[in-house]
This record gives sequence, C-alpha cells and structure tokens, in this order.
Amino acid sequence: AVDEAELKKLGNYGADKVLSATDERLNVLINKAYASVIAEAAENEGAQVIIFANNFTGKALSPRVSVKLKAGIASGVNAVPSSYDPFTVSKKVFTGKAFANVVIKSDKKILTLFQNSVEIAETGGDAAVEVFSPALNDADFATKVLDVNKITGKVLLSDADVVVSGGRGMKNADNWAPLEELAAELGAALACSRPVSDEGWRPHEEHVGQTGKIIAPNLYFAMGISGAIQHLGGVSSSKCIVAVNTDKDAPIFESADYGIVGDVQKVLPELITAIREMKAS
Repeated sequence: AVDEAELKKLGNYGADKVLSATDERLNVLINKAYASVIAEAAENEGAQVIIFANNFTGKALSPRVSVKLKAGIASGVNAVPSSYDPFTVSKKVFTGKAFANVVIKSDKKILTLFQNSVEIAETGGDAAVEVFSPALNDADFATKVLDVNKITGKVLLSDADVVVSGGRGMKNADNWAPLEELAAELGAALACSRPVSDEGWRPHEEHVGQTGKIIAPNLYFAMGISGAIQHLGGVSSSKCIVAVNTDKDAPIFESADYGIVGDVQKVLPELITAIREMKAS
C-alpha cells in the first residue's frame, strides 16, 4: 500500500480525490485484477473519461478496461481534447509526421496519454484520500506471479528520464565506452538505433524506434544517429532532443532542439568533461 501522505500530495497536481485500493493481492501487478479495480472505481465515481499513461502498463490495462466499460479508446494521444462536442483528441500518425483527430462517440472514453504531452502544473491543492475495497474474485487472479526479479545497477529504458542513444556513427561496438560514461554521469539509460542492434553491436532490448521500443524521456541524446523516419517514430515525443552528427543535413536535426555538427567521437569526451565540471561547480 502507498503511504497516505504520499497520496495526498497528488492534490498538488489537480486531484480532488484519491482512491486507495485495499487488497494485499494487488501488491503485485496482475493486469486482469487491476483492470477490474479501475473499471469498478470508474463506475462507482461516474467517471466519463479515464486516462492512462501510454506506457507498457497503460497499454496493457486500457483495452481491458475499455471492454469492461464498453468505452471507446484512443491510444497515444498527445493533447487533451480539442473539442467535447464531439469528443475529439489528437494523436501522431505516420511515425510522427502528421496528426490525426480522433472522435470518440461512446458515453465513456478512455485515453492513453503520451509522456511529455502536457506540462505539469502545481495547483497547491490537497486531495482527499478514500479507502476503496474492490469486489475482486478468484477469476481476477487466474494468473499468478511466482517471483519478481528486478534488474539492479542499470537504468531501464521504460523508466528513464534521460536516454543516451548511439547509431552507426559510433563506427563499431568497441566505441561504446564514452556513451556508457555519459550515461553514467547523467544517470541515463542506454539505447541504440536499429542498424546498431542488427549489426549485433548492442542488445536488441536497447533498440528504440518504430520497430523497437517507443520512449518519451525528458532528455534524449542521439549520438551518431542520422534520424531515419522509423527511428524518429519511437523518440519524437522526447521533451528535448540533443543530436550530434557529421552530416549537417541529417534528418535528426529537423527534430532536435539542440544540434552539433561534428564527429561524435570528438564531441563525446568534451561533453563528458563539461558535464563533470558543471557537476563539480
């Protein structure tokens, strides 16, 4: 269970009420059980719009809740509704090159919202915390988690606020040490482009892009990555993109907030030194 004092802090970000579900079986994430809890809470509260994060958990839970509530669903939404009559939301399509307006006509609506789609606003409010005892049954726990082994000493891509990613501009697998140094200095996760994982320079689990993991960190370093449309489709929701490439016409610069035209092998040591000096000052 989450400490009540922590739950009350959600009021500072706009929540009027926080429901705290009490059932020890919920200490481990079981998608079917969590979906039942959320659907029951939504029904009890008369909720018309249910919003999930567009992450692994949100993508797993939202379709289940949609079926339970007979609610229309729009995934990967990047803005709050632009119209309520009809209920219209916007999402990126064609790997981020265009936007589509999606109209949900059902009484209840479900959205999965991309990270960094809206700014965090502190309201100074205080949420009321209510204990909620969901009506769960054994069927909700048809799947049993026997053990959970967490990876230690490594920042996971799915959790990272900062991601350092390398492409073919790194030349070969032996040149990854400076990227690892930069990631260590920033407390960042490591990632790579598809050609890098295809070549076997880095494990496939680090591949980000349309055919890999889709991420939206606060800060994304694209080091030696040209910026193919498939790659940008997986990282374009990053709050800030910093790119380094020798080709001044590389597509990555069109999406980058900051760009350096130069050899990544020469830029990396200077960048690491500058960060260390800044941290020491």
